[in-house]
Amino acid sequence: MPAVDYYEVLGVGKAASVNEIKTAYRRLAKSHHPDAGGSALTFQLVREAYDTLSDPMRRAGYDAGGRSVRAPIRPRPRRRFGEEPGYEPEPVVIDPDDLEWWEFAAQDGRVRHGRRRGPGHTPVVAAVGGMVLVLLPVLTGVGFSAPTLIIWLILTAGTALLVQRLARGYLAASRAKTRFAAEFGGKRVFGTPGTESDELAERLTADLLERYLTRLPGARIFHGLSWPDSVFADVDHAVLCGKRLVLIESKLWLPGHYETDDDDRLLRNGRAFRGGGSRLTESLAEYRRLLPGVTMRGAMIVYPSRTGEITTDLDDPSPAPPMTPEQFLHEIGGWLAAEPSTVDSATMRVVRSRVVGSAA
Repeated sequence: MPAVDYYEVLGVGKAASVNEIKTAYRRLAKSHHPDAGGSALTFQLVREAYDTLSDPMRRAGYDAGGRSVRAPIRPRPRRRFGEEPGYEPEPVVIDPDDLEWWEFAAQDGRVRHGRRRGPGHTPVVAAVGGMVLVLLPVLTGVGFSAPTLIIWLILTAGTALLVQRLARGYLAASRAKTRFAAEFGGKRVFGTPGTESDELAERLTADLLERYLTRLPGARIFHGLSWPDSVFADVDHAVLCGKRLVLIESKLWLPGHYETDDDDRLLRNGRAFRGGGSRLTESLAEYRRLLPGVTMRGAMIVYPSRTGEITTDLDDPSPAPPMTPEQFLHEIGGWLAAEPSTVDSATMRVVRSRVVGSAA
């Protein structure tokens, strides 16, 4: 195979910054992606160059070794150290009674479309009571003194105003519901998780999200989202509920205890972990620029790649902490349940547009 200079592939100098490398990669990826009519061979080469030069450790190794030999288009998967052939972690099963937010989330099954939701029972009862008080003197033929007439006119005006506000509220809620149904239908899950053998963790998380977080009436689940100006599934999953969005990466790693240090570096059993990477912090930065009014969190859900237990730090302050599936459901599920019935159509529209492939 011919030698390849990854810097030449991306058209950048050897002193290029990470942002310059990213910009060059996105520009080339747009034109060389097979979906855009590009060459699969060239596209893979661009991707290889970006994956190598965007990772500080891989870039340092590449620079130390000089020019690289291009890998074939379909390299044979390599068995990683510690793998257990045929092993698949068991799907997570949690008793809903153990989740503090479970019952609270379903107390009101009505979906609020942004601020648009039909009036509740209290204003309706108040309006009916006001109408009875207003009409009762008229129906019974009771005469009015001047002070009584003034009070009756005030009650009549107040009741009419309340009825008008109720009618406007119902109409606004009905229009919002109709528009939402026309645009999004009844779907609550958009996109599909990976189907390749090395994407088992993504499928496990997809099942986890759909079995538990659909308990939240306003929750919408997305699989495979791209960053702005990207055509790749840069984010494994996302869950939106109201104005709260969690971005999720799914990992299949060796058993052990995972946490982050003060510099947000990932540790396994107290030592720097080099068995896998994450772009979740970068994904959060990209989506915060895309959705400045939305509150966001990140979560890296970790499953064992062989027999053994995964544990994580319950008080990890990192913006993208590793979590067990159980920890994710307790912590992130409760966080999303702050407004369990709210659907923000504008935010949902933007997030759905980032789903790679068909979002319908």
